[in-house]
Amino acid sequence: MTSTLRGGLRFMGLATALVLSIFLSACDQNGAKKANEAFLNTDLTGLDYVKDFSLTDQYGKTRTLKDFKGKAVIVFFGYTQCPDFCPTTMVEMANVMKQLGPQAERVQVLFITIDPERDTQELLASYVPNFDKRFLGLRGSLEDTQKVVKDFKAFYQKSPGKTPDSYTMDHTAASYVFDPEGRLRLYVAYGQKSEAITHDVKLLLQ
Repeated sequence: MTSTLRGGLRFMGLATALVLSIFLSACDQNGAKKANEAFLNTDLTGLDYVKDFSLTDQYGKTRTLKDFKGKAVIVFFGYTQCPDFCPTTMVEMANVMKQLGPQAERVQVLFITIDPERDTQELLASYVPNFDKRFLGLRGSLEDTQKVVKDFKAFYQKSPGKTPDSYTMDHTAASYVFDPEGRLRLYVAYGQKSEAITHDVKLLLQ
């Protein structure tokens, strides 16, 4: 075999390896992109603005986000006297748990009240489990509530009623989903169907 032929074959081998390398790299990038695009809700992966929180559940036990490591955690802000957004969202989350079947044991739904003045521990204990016995209602002081809502970059404020105790609460109606490692991953807009939420939670549990 001549040196020219050997050189040509060597060049062809290098060229083939280079093309294959580019192809595989493109496949990896596309694969990663597809993985990110697989979520049906808004992907918050990489945003690290919620570290943890400490609030009291309906049983009087102090709870932190770290308590649920190993589970996907769905957080929703609301209040028990909410006439629309809150009960609708809680029903959707109950449907998600049903659709997950056995995997639901690896999911924790947290209802954080934005109205701790009226939402006592006893009221949360009678309200939250009505949707699913595994759901937890959390509350804190006014200062605690303001802090945790701010940490989530969410919003709430009182809207006066006809009497001092008949006020309503304007608030962010979305839910936030953490993966089993405690990382914020998804923003679920109000009105999202349970099937879409279930789809995304299953991806996080993989």
